[in-house]
Amino acid sequence: MGFGYLNIEIEEQKHRKKNTNNNIDMESQLGLIDQSFNSIYSSWVNEALDELPDNFTITDPSISGHPIVFASKGFLKMSGYLKDEVIGRNGRIFQGPRTNRRSIMEIREAIREERAIQTSLLNYKKDGTPFWMLFHLCPVFSKEDGRVIHFVSVQVPILRKLRSEDGNRWQEIVFGSCRREVCSDSMLEFDRARASNSFLDSDNRILEAEETCEANDLEKRKATTAINSILSVLTHYSEFTGKLVCGKRCNSMMGSLSSSLNISLGRIKQSFVLTDPNLPEMPIVYASDAFLILTGYSRHEVLGRNCRFLNGPDTDPETLCQIKESIEHDKACSVRILNYRKDGSSFWNLLHISPVRNATGRIAFYIGVQIEEGCRSEGGRGLSPEMRQLGTVGAVKVAIRSLAVTAGCSKR
Repeated sequence: MGFGYLNIEIEEQKHRKKNTNNNIDMESQLGLIDQSFNSIYSSWVNEALDELPDNFTITDPSISGHPIVFASKGFLKMSGYLKDEVIGRNGRIFQGPRTNRRSIMEIREAIREERAIQTSLLNYKKDGTPFWMLFHLCPVFSKEDGRVIHFVSVQVPILRKLRSEDGNRWQEIVFGSCRREVCSDSMLEFDRARASNSFLDSDNRILEAEETCEANDLEKRKATTAINSILSVLTHYSEFTGKLVCGKRCNSMMGSLSSSLNISLGRIKQSFVLTDPNLPEMPIVYASDAFLILTGYSRHEVLGRNCRFLNGPDTDPETLCQIKESIEHDKACSVRILNYRKDGSSFWNLLHISPVRNATGRIAFYIGVQIEEGCRSEGGRGLSPEMRQLGTVGAVKVAIRSLAVTAGCSKR
C-alpha cells in the first residue's frame, strides 16, 4: 500500500510540473506576441484598429506557429470566438472537414512567395456552423530591410442565393469567412467526430465537398478597401516608433529570410540564431523564440546586430578568437562562453557554431546554437547538449535546403 501511495504522489508531482512548464511556455509565447506589436507600432495602434468596422486578423510569421497577434471586433463577432481563444493560435482552427484543400494550398503558396491573394474559402464558426467568405491576404513589409513583418487577412462574408426545399422561392444566405493565413505542414487537422457528421446550411441542405462560392465584384472591392484602410493605420502608427512599414517591399536586404523559411525555422524549439556572412558585420537575420526567452531581448532588438552584443566585461577574449578563427576557416566549433542577458545577468553558454550551406554548396548562413549550462530542457528528452545542438543544426539545414528545392520546382 505504501508504494502505491508513493507512485500516485510521484505521478501527481509530474503532472503539476508539466502544467507549470506549459504555463511558462504560454506566458513566453504571449510575451512574444505583445512584442510583435509593441516593438513596431505605437501603443495607440490597437485602439485605432479596433475602430475599423472590418473583419480581419493580423499574424506574425516570425513567431513559432505563425500565430494571430491581433483580431478585430468584427472578426470575433463573425466567428463566435473570444479574443483570448484566438490570439496565439494558428488560423487552421477555423478550417473544417469541407474546407477546400486547393484553396489552402494556394494561400500557403502566397505566404511562401510573400504576395497578396484573394480567394473564396469555407470556414467554420466556433459553434461548428460553416460559412463562406472572401479571404484577402496581404503581407506587411519593413521599409528598412524589406522583411515581412506581418500578414493582414481580411474576411468578407459572401452573399449568395440558394433555392429552398420546395424549389419555388429563393432565399439570401450570408456565409462569412474567418480564415487565417495557413502555414503548417499539417494543414488540415480535422475533428474526427465533426467530420463524421453531415454539415447542413440554413436551408438544411448538405454542403457539397467540392462546392465553390465566388465573391461578386462589390465584395472584392470591399476586401481591397479594408486592406488599404488597415495598411494605412499600420503605416501611420509605425511612424511614431521609426520602424516604418508598407504594403509593398520598398527595399530588399540581401539575406533577409522569406516568410516560409521563417515559419519552418519557427518549428524548431531550441535556442539558436542565424547570421549572414555575406553582409557587413555578419548580422543576425533570424532569432528563435527560445533565444529571445533565454536572453531577454525582443526580436527587433536582435535582428541586424552582430552576436557580440551578448558579450560583457568577463567574456574570455581567447574564446572569442577561437570563434573568429573557426568562421574564417569555414569550420564548426563548440565553446563554453560567458554571455550576458538584457538585464545584465550573466550565464554560461554552451555555444555551437556551424556553417550552413545552400543547395549549391555555398555558405548561406552561420548557425549559433545556445544551451545554458546547468539548465535542464524539457525538450531535450535526455539527450546530451552536443546531440541537441547537432540535431538543431540538422533541422535548420533541412529547412533551408527543402525550401530551395521547393522554390526551384515551383519555377519550372
